[in-house]
Amino acid sequence: MNFTLKIWRQENAKAKGRFETYEVKGISADTSFLEMLDILNNNLIHEGKDPVAFDHDCREGICGMCSLHINGEAHGPDTEITTCQLHMRKFHDGDTITIEPWRSAAFPVIKDLVVERSAFDKIMQAGGFISVNTGGVPDGNATPISHADAEESMDAAACIGCGACVATCKNGSAMLFVAARVSSLAKLPQGKVETLTRAKNMIAKMDELGFGGCTNTRACEAECPKGISISHIARLNRKFLKAKFKD
Repeated sequence: MNFTLKIWRQENAKAKGRFETYEVKGISADTSFLEMLDILNNNLIHEGKDPVAFDHDCREGICGMCSLHINGEAHGPDTEITTCQLHMRKFHDGDTITIEPWRSAAFPVIKDLVVERSAFDKIMQAGGFISVNTGGVPDGNATPISHADAEESMDAAACIGCGACVATCKNGSAMLFVAARVSSLAKLPQGKVETLTRAKNMIAKMDELGFGGCTNTRACEAECPKGISISHIARLNRKFLKAKFKD
């Protein structure tokens, strides 16, 4: 398979970016998207050119590092997958593929397709943890947790913090990410103690870092590689309002 790639190139956050066009040929349909970029970079290096910078780590859909906007879709045309799980069989021979970094004021470009996502770390530091003393490690099943609560907590904890929700949202909102983190703790006994302050502090940090507000278009839910539901945003809003009333 042969492809024409239109890739965003940018030296740093202050430099003016531009699209550059590259040709890759003889790509197997079973090649992953990142492997295709590896092949491109190998060709560029042999030609004495600067390779395209892009993020990746586990390449197993776990870490969320491989965040790319492909033909206008976060992580590409497949559903509930990360970019590293996307294969070239999802495209047609001869296709032109446009590849961009996440577009968000809170995620400034470092170089080419790599963006600075430490804003998520700062949101987590604002409240995405349990600080109260919950004692030693309890015996298994010592604390009763309903199956429904455990499942919902685990569903929320599946969020990998890739930022697809932010990149997809027309407002650049991080509400789905924050809501998933709040829900994963709020549904468990150990996390309920600080639920209200957690919601308030994490939303405050989100606003401070320049993320937009949620208008419930559900674009984030549609593009989330882990299928995180916006029902978690509803829970976050309830916790936030309750915290403000309590204040």
